[in-house]
Amino acid sequence: MEYPRRITLMQAIAILTSTIIGVGVLALPLIAVRAADTGAPLVTLLGVCLAFAGLWIITILGMRFPNQSIIRYSERIVGRWPARLGSVMIIIFFMLLTALTAREFGAVVVTAVLRQTPLEVTVIVMLLLAGLPTRNDMGTFASIHLFYLPFLLAPALVIVALSLKNANLLYLQPLWGNEPSGMLTGVATVAALFQGAFIMSIVIPSMIEPRKAMKASIWGIMIAGGLYLVTVIATVAVFGPEEIKELLWPTLELARTTSLPANVLERLDIVFLFVWVTAVFTTLYSSYQLTVHAMSELFRLRDHKLFSLFLLPFIFIIALLPQNTLQLYQLIGTVGRFGLYITIVYPALLLLMAVVRGKRGDRSAANKAGNIS
Repeated sequence: MEYPRRITLMQAIAILTSTIIGVGVLALPLIAVRAADTGAPLVTLLGVCLAFAGLWIITILGMRFPNQSIIRYSERIVGRWPARLGSVMIIIFFMLLTALTAREFGAVVVTAVLRQTPLEVTVIVMLLLAGLPTRNDMGTFASIHLFYLPFLLAPALVIVALSLKNANLLYLQPLWGNEPSGMLTGVATVAALFQGAFIMSIVIPSMIEPRKAMKASIWGIMIAGGLYLVTVIATVAVFGPEEIKELLWPTLELARTTSLPANVLERLDIVFLFVWVTAVFTTLYSSYQLTVHAMSELFRLRDHKLFSLFLLPFIFIIALLPQNTLQLYQLIGTVGRFGLYITIVYPALLLLMAVVRGKRGDRSAANKAGNIS
């Protein structure tokens, strides 16, 4: 598949940021608190660092092979059949990720907002909203992410800032937590929330200037990771770790207890839900886009539109498999931690073998595109 070079640096940052900020922001404080109690912000920070390590590897590989996605350049590095096995694992993982994200969205909506609406309706509507735009090219994909980014960041930062007036800094001490025994598992689970950053593997071949991909990765992880970190800090400082353990979606409760000055708007949970729905859409859009592009490259098709609707019923069925919310989050945690082998370990092995074997892509087309721009 040819990748027309249409994505600018700013668009690449927007894609990465809005992809990472997703459905997981609701349960993130609970995940971090269960791992290390008052050390939740430290767990989050370490999770961001681990996620950036994986993103750094993907970006280095993308800059080394600026004209190809991971599906193609992995075949040059390790051979066709081993690489195709790895590509199949990538496709299956992101299908699961798309399905579980849609199911989590549905669970939140029917529990907190539309109590009389069937779960299946909310899931299929969101999958259709995310799946249909994947028929467009990467230029449209980038424009949609850039358009929605301000609607994600501005309200979220305002809500977090306003919530700090109710903060108690004692809830954040000690910084390393009272019971940090589960910190390693917590770090891995938090890092799993950033696995959408794998989208850079198909963004870099479409960038006008692939040599700036690392700058996009750094800015993207800093913005998204920074928002996640301040959200955890604010939530723990307002509720305290013990109360958070009793909440299913602490970030939503944080928005409910926050109001604008002079009681212009007494509860901001409606505003937050608008932000969250937008974040779920952009995350689903990216994981769906990555899946269909990976499949089209695996089967050597010139157009990816065939898979946009073909995958929809399979993803929908997978989304409905968990029997309840508890089982859903157990499955999300298991799949997410296993996914680290696909999004971090596998690319690390590819990079190591590419360096050892001296494999490198043709940079002439990328350099030419960058010079023209």
